[in-house]
Amino acid sequence: MNIWTSCTLSSILALSLLAPSVSFANENPNQEAAVSKETASQYPMLKKAKKPEEAGFSSEKLEKVDQLIEMEVAAGFPGAALIVIKDGKIVKNESYGYKQKYNEHTPLKKFKKMENETLFDLASNTKMYATNFAIQKLVSEGKLNIQARVQQYIPEFKDTKEDVIKGKDNLRIIDVLHHTAGFRPDPQYHNPKVSKELYSQERDKTIQFISKTPLTYVPGTQNVYSDVDYMLLGAIVEGITGKRLDTYVENELYKPLGLKNTKFNPLQKGFKPMDFAATELLGNTRDGVIDFPNIRTYTLQGEVHDEKAFYSMGGVSGHAGLFSNTQDMAVLLQVMLNGGGYGKHKLFDQETIDEFVAPSAMNPTYGLGWRRNGDASMEWMFSPYASDSAYGHTGWTGTVTIIDPEKDLGIVLLTNKKHSPLIDPIANSNQFFGDLFKTGSYGSVVTAIYEALEMNE
Repeated sequence: MNIWTSCTLSSILALSLLAPSVSFANENPNQEAAVSKETASQYPMLKKAKKPEEAGFSSEKLEKVDQLIEMEVAAGFPGAALIVIKDGKIVKNESYGYKQKYNEHTPLKKFKKMENETLFDLASNTKMYATNFAIQKLVSEGKLNIQARVQQYIPEFKDTKEDVIKGKDNLRIIDVLHHTAGFRPDPQYHNPKVSKELYSQERDKTIQFISKTPLTYVPGTQNVYSDVDYMLLGAIVEGITGKRLDTYVENELYKPLGLKNTKFNPLQKGFKPMDFAATELLGNTRDGVIDFPNIRTYTLQGEVHDEKAFYSMGGVSGHAGLFSNTQDMAVLLQVMLNGGGYGKHKLFDQETIDEFVAPSAMNPTYGLGWRRNGDASMEWMFSPYASDSAYGHTGWTGTVTIIDPEKDLGIVLLTNKKHSPLIDPIANSNQFFGDLFKTGSYGSVVTAIYEALEMNE
C-alpha cells in the first residue's frame, strides 16, 4: 500500500460517509419522458415501486446492499450509483459516496457527493448500448446482415501480401461480434511507441488504420475480447447510416426514448464537469508512469478515459465514449426486457434480441457482443443466483449491467473506482485502489441484490 492509499483511507474515515439519496419521485425533469405513470403504450414504461415488495424484493434484505457499499465508501471506495428494476418497476435507485474526492493527487477540502443524476463514463458498456443497439436496430430493419463479410461494408478491409496471418477477406460481421475476428485486444493507436506505423490521433485516419491492423490469430479459432472489434463495428454503423455514431444513436435511439443524459462528448453538448463522476487522477498517466503525445495530466471529469476513444477517435468510438446515468440506463435495460421497445417506440424486435444473446458455439459466455452467464467462470459478474439466460456487460471504469429475462430483472451499477490512486503504478499500471473493493468487482453487490429477491430466500 503506497502513501496515497494510506492517506485515502485515513481521510475517508475522518469524514462523513454518504451523500443523501435522491428519491426517484424527485428526479431530474429531464427524466420525465423516460419514466411514466400508467400510460396506454405499445411497450411497458418504468414506474417507481411504492415498496420493493411490489416486485418481489425484501426491503430488509435490500438494505444489506446499502450497508455493503456504505462500508466500502467508509474504507476508501470513491462512489457508486445503483438502480434495480423488476417487472417494469424501479425497485431501488440510490447513490453512494462521492463523485469527486481529488483534484489530481490533492484531496478536496470537501468531497463532492454522488447523486442519482450523476453521469458516468460507461467505458465498454458503450459497446452494448451504443454500437450493439445500433446494429440490432439495423439488423431488424434489414439494413445489416451479420452473415455478410466485413468487406461488403468496408471494401478496403482485405488481406495484403504482407499480412503474416490472413483471413480478412472472408471475415464476417458475426465473427467480429463474437470477438473471434483475429485482432489483439488493444493496438494503442494513440501511442506511437506501441502502434508504430498505425499511430494516429486523427479520427478519420484511425478508422482507415483499423482495416490495416494486422490479425494476431486465425479468425474463428479463439475468443479474444478486443476493442478493435467494436471500433470496426462502429465504423460499419457509420458507413451504413451515413452518420457519425454519436449522431445516429443519440437521434435515432436515445431521443425517441426520452433520454437526455446519454451522450458522447457530453461537455460539448451542454453538460458541465460537475455533472460527472471523476475518473483517473492524473489524466492517462497512471500516476506518472505512462507518457505519449498530447497526454492529459489533469483529473478527468466528463471526458472519456479510454485513450483510443479520446485521442484517436475524437471521443466517439464503437468501443468506448458513451456517458449516461442510472436512470437513463434503466430505460435501455427495459428496452431489452420489453423485447426491443419502450413506450410507443420500437428499436428492434425480439427475434433480433434472441439472436444476439444466444450463446456462441465456441464459448457460451459470449453472445453477439453481450457477455452471458454461460458457465461458472462468469459468477464474479452475475453472482451464483442469476439465470442461465442472464446477460450484460462491464466497463473498465467501474460499470456493470445485468439483464435477467427469466426474472424480468435489470441491474445497473455505475462506479468511479478509478478515481483513486494506483497501488503500485510501476508494478501494475492498471490496478487502482478502488479495484480492491467488492463494489468495484461487482459480484458481491449483484449477489446481495439477488439474495434480496423473495424467491431466493
